[in-house]
Amino acid sequence: MFLYGVVNASGDSLNTDSIATTPQAATRRAEYLLDHGCQGIDLGGQGSTDNATVVSWEEEWLRLEAIVDTLAALGVPLSIDSWKPEVTRRALEHGATVINAADGMQTDEMWQVAADFQVPIVLPFLSGPNPRQMELVRADPVQVMLDFFTEQLAVADRYGLRSLCILDPGTGFAPSNWPWEERFLYQKRVYSNLDALRVFDLPLYIALPWKETAQHDELLEIVLRQRPEYGRVHYPEKVRHVERELGLV
Repeated sequence: MFLYGVVNASGDSLNTDSIATTPQAATRRAEYLLDHGCQGIDLGGQGSTDNATVVSWEEEWLRLEAIVDTLAALGVPLSIDSWKPEVTRRALEHGATVINAADGMQTDEMWQVAADFQVPIVLPFLSGPNPRQMELVRADPVQVMLDFFTEQLAVADRYGLRSLCILDPGTGFAPSNWPWEERFLYQKRVYSNLDALRVFDLPLYIALPWKETAQHDELLEIVLRQRPEYGRVHYPEKVRHVERELGLV
């Protein structure tokens, strides 16, 4: 599995180890990730959780500009995690090589950025217009995702970008009032049925569980056994260890 390691230029991240708000800190974080099993870096400048303050695209870009330049110089794939087209465009101009579309590519502006740069697009399922405006999925989540990706890939076809899309079930996104036990069952249902998304004949990308609980460990094993092509990770050494234990490498 190709692993993208997380670097957050916003102080709002739930994973404090991922936070790096200066080029120097971002370099240290990236070097750790690459030394412990990652092949690429995923960089974001705006938290998507309910405790995060939403900032203007100008402020988000101010957080990112120098860090994008620094990480791009490492010469590894660099994805920009944003739902703002202005930020995404500037990051690609400064050396980012992948769009991690936190809005699920639900605006024409984001599709136009992707069309202009012709880079891979991580396309996540979202049950709302962006990560901060999510609704509970009340039907079978696998079918809801199939319907969502069918619609979004039809848009991708209009821009000639289907072949550049990488599908993400978006299980890291959920309303804050969703109890963990419900979220756990939801994620287990989705992760156990990732093969259903293979109908689109596109690679899969999963934000891998990172918390140290038995349920998160169970979810991680389920995901890894499904052999997605890409993962987004905070602690790559743990993922590589579990892969070896499961005989997947």
